[in-house]
Amino acid sequence: MVQVVENGVQAKEFIDRLIIQGFRKDDIYLFAHDRNRSENLTEALDINNVGVNEQGFFDSIANVFRSRGDQLRSKLTSLGLSITEAERYEEEMDHGRCVVVAVK
Repeated sequence: MVQVVENGVQAKEFIDRLIIQGFRKDDIYLFAHDRNRSENLTEALDINNVGVNEQGFFDSIANVFRSRGDQLRSKLTSLGLSITEAERYEEEMDHGRCVVVAVK
């Protein structure tokens, strides 16, 4: 499940609905183009970060050398989104929105 949100309030509302539907906080990820915003919201909402478990070791290391947009698309595809979907959602983030992804 993927949802584009404008702010932390909308993200929290969507995450609360996901939890009611049976998702765990470890199944939920939030992305924003601004790294600090992404980290702050992820921490405040107590949800998961995409890491080595989701991306694999080599992709995680490669992200160090990628642009922020490339990093975001890589992380989104590691969660099962197609390249086309990842590009579309990364464009939403370019416009200041956040993307919440839930996977089981």
